[in-house]
Amino acid sequence: MTRMTPSEAFVETLVANGVDTTFGIMGSAFMDAMDIFAPAGITLVPVVHEQGAGHMADGYARVSGRHGVVIGQNGPGISNCVTAIAGAFWAHSPVVMITPETGTMGQGLGGFQEANQLPMFQEFVKYQGHVANEHRMAEITARCFDRAMSEIGPTQLNIPRDRFYGEIDVEIAEPKVLDRGPGGDASLDEAADLLAAAEFPVMVSGGGVIMGDAVADAIALAERLGCPVVNSYLHNDSFPASHPQWCGPLGYQGSKAAMKLIARADVVLALGTRLGPFGTLPQHDMDYWPSDARIIQVDADHKMLGLVKKISVGICGDAGAAARALSDRLAGRTLACDATRDERARATADEKQAWEDELDEWTHEVDDFSIDMIKEAIDEEGNWLHPRQVLRELEKAMPPRVMVSTDIGNINSVANSYLRFEEPRSFFAAMSWGNCGYALPTIIGAKVAAPDRPAVSYAGDGAWAMSMVEVMTAVRHDIPVTAIVFHNRQWGAEKKNQVDFYGRRFVAGELDGGEDYSEIARAMGADGVRVDQLDEVGPALEAAAVDLRTRARRRAEVRARKVPIRMLFPLVTCILPAFILLSVVPMVGGALRELGPGI
Repeated sequence: MTRMTPSEAFVETLVANGVDTTFGIMGSAFMDAMDIFAPAGITLVPVVHEQGAGHMADGYARVSGRHGVVIGQNGPGISNCVTAIAGAFWAHSPVVMITPETGTMGQGLGGFQEANQLPMFQEFVKYQGHVANEHRMAEITARCFDRAMSEIGPTQLNIPRDRFYGEIDVEIAEPKVLDRGPGGDASLDEAADLLAAAEFPVMVSGGGVIMGDAVADAIALAERLGCPVVNSYLHNDSFPASHPQWCGPLGYQGSKAAMKLIARADVVLALGTRLGPFGTLPQHDMDYWPSDARIIQVDADHKMLGLVKKISVGICGDAGAAARALSDRLAGRTLACDATRDERARATADEKQAWEDELDEWTHEVDDFSIDMIKEAIDEEGNWLHPRQVLRELEKAMPPRVMVSTDIGNINSVANSYLRFEEPRSFFAAMSWGNCGYALPTIIGAKVAAPDRPAVSYAGDGAWAMSMVEVMTAVRHDIPVTAIVFHNRQWGAEKKNQVDFYGRRFVAGELDGGEDYSEIARAMGADGVRVDQLDEVGPALEAAAVDLRTRARRRAEVRARKVPIRMLFPLVTCILPAFILLSVVPMVGGALRELGPGI
């Protein structure tokens, strides 16, 4: 046992869990602990708004596979984080939300910034730790970090502000690492038998493949089966797009090739996915889910097995370990699908090519309202771009190893058809929570975790406005990201509902204030580029990627100099802004075919 203050016990436990970065806004409630962050090697990245801090911690966790940590002042600082923690919950991100609270002697008196903080988060965290006694500071802090990893989701650490002070005897615990196995032998044997007898198996590669670092295992099993592989919804990075068996994502605005191929399946292997409703719903006029297929579902959470879709075999296990166990069981066996391997490969290639050809030709939506908008735009001043064309050009121009975050809304939904990745931990979306303002702060957090990778965010103008102030965070703290804003001057998805169900009676859907987001970006110290020609879209993104790489080298050179020399250039982030915004404007946007709720 070591004698120390509770603040020191708290910080030492963070260090024991590998924490070197936190996100938030400083506050008096945790200032005693914050005062020793720097000596402990922990950086607090100050943000503009605490919701942004929560999203940054989410992005950091999703890229690194480590804890994302967010902290803020008690009361309003903490309540600002609720939406972001809900997003982390649905993304299964191991985010630890640290919530300093009103001191114990003032609770219940209606004091300054007092709130009952545990109920705020109870719907969106896997575990809530409350430090009722300072002697348990290290214990409960460690448990919150352990449970975030074992439960695969956010946790809350609630600390009354007076519990940071005093002296206690402490033993700092080592992090507990959960050894997830492949699942039960009986379920694995049954699954292997189903796969061996399958004539047209299809694999769904989900988020569990990413979180379990199991892409190589998924590839090995897919190659043994020779089966098409489809991504689960918003997990386009769960299988490399260059692999010949990759077919693209299912679900909302997903790949027609993936949908047509899974419709033919007699056995579906759902690897690391809950098969969520939005990821299996009819799309492109196809009710593609194979109702007669046998479903094998692998998930680390037994509560997900059979939750959404009826299954034949449920395997509670790690996606990678289960894939390896199934590969071992299939090794040396003659599979029913072996005889049709070449035929199925040709079918996969043909469907993929047909989908690529369609995307090349699909310049805009063809519903009546979209056509009417296009006709109206002809008479307006300026050059109008179609969202699908822009998304296709952006797809072609994406730099290697890029990370992309998408917000919620029409544009981002349609982007699902165009986002392809070669490695995991590359694609971040708001998942089932679907909140606006997600993309920019999330990609900032991702960039902090992976400074060597290009970072790009997508947002429509409505969602963009909710978090664009975090441009200042990127500039102030030299975090080089590129944001792309699709400026269609409306709440497009909701306006589409008014088209479909309310006879084009539009209320409160317009966002046409004459703003120029590139100018707003420049006002915040960033580079702002307005793009209104289709042939400029790809080059603008490529130029941004090159520019940020150049600046990264310059920043490295500056950091290598002595501190006195660095201090001669206090405005370096203004001279070399860390943020580039591409404003794709104007656009013929709004009513897009087959879109439903969302903004």
